[in-house]
Amino acid sequence: MREFPFELAVCAALEAESDGIVARQLGTHSRIVDVVEVQPGPEFDRRTAITAETIPGLAIESDVGVGRARRPKNAIDAHPDRASTIADRAVEIGFFQEERRKRRRYVRQTTAYPEWIGGLRAFENKPDLGRPGDLELQLRKDVSLSLFDEVVLVTASYVTGAHLNRIPEPVGVWRFDPDDGTFEVVREPCRLAASEPGIAVIDESPTRVDVEPVDAERKARLRIRVAERAYGKGWRPRKLPECANANARGPAFGDDDALPYCAWKDRFVDPARECGAECDGHEGAEPPNVDIAAERERHGPWVADPAGVARRQVGLDQFRDG
Repeated sequence: MREFPFELAVCAALEAESDGIVARQLGTHSRIVDVVEVQPGPEFDRRTAITAETIPGLAIESDVGVGRARRPKNAIDAHPDRASTIADRAVEIGFFQEERRKRRRYVRQTTAYPEWIGGLRAFENKPDLGRPGDLELQLRKDVSLSLFDEVVLVTASYVTGAHLNRIPEPVGVWRFDPDDGTFEVVREPCRLAASEPGIAVIDESPTRVDVEPVDAERKARLRIRVAERAYGKGWRPRKLPECANANARGPAFGDDDALPYCAWKDRFVDPARECGAECDGHEGAEPPNVDIAAERERHGPWVADPAGVARRQVGLDQFRDG
């Protein structure tokens, strides 16, 4: 089975079982992870009320507070132009609120950043273990850094003892049937030391391994950034093909809509890589009329259009420029 349809099927099945957020193709410290599940923490509902978008990591990590108005260039750890852009985005999505004083711009948080992340789980999808590619190295990177609480390999292949011996022991192994959306646990994942320092494997060759120590504080920041990207992105493709052969509902995944099914290829397709004038089956047309955000909201806890938390701060002018 092709990896892209397999990945969509895995995401649909995980979303059906999870109380949290499922997203695909997220960059981490040194590689892109196929699928990430963010399990809900105690203040998950507060996070859904802020914005449907990703809150920029530099805004979360800044010295801007709820009761303290600051100038972006003084509070955000970036070049002043970049700091201004980060502040613009945080204001746009409702995490910052701005004020003008004597032609100077000040910002503050509209709410304290919530403790909404209960756990992070990474999934590496490899439908055919007979074609492993860089699978072993990728999984060793995940275990060495321990950015996630758990790492799971998902495959459609029959898993042999030889396969298990080549997969790092802490990595769980699940066999997945994309036709009925069910998982068989071959090996449970071990809990990784996500709150402790880790080692990032940057590159590896037969004679050399390049590594970088990552302390616990930096890992904590990276975990928040990964979770935020997952919250803002989700797993459904943002756009459907502009083609008469495109359909938003395929023959799998139950009643799930907003997935790029191609009638000409008789399978799900990756619009960014497989669709367009270069495809022999392409027939230019409007994309299928479906609300992708509404489908994501219907199937999970993500809120497409939250009320927001912005409010007027009484006496804002009393705060000094820090």
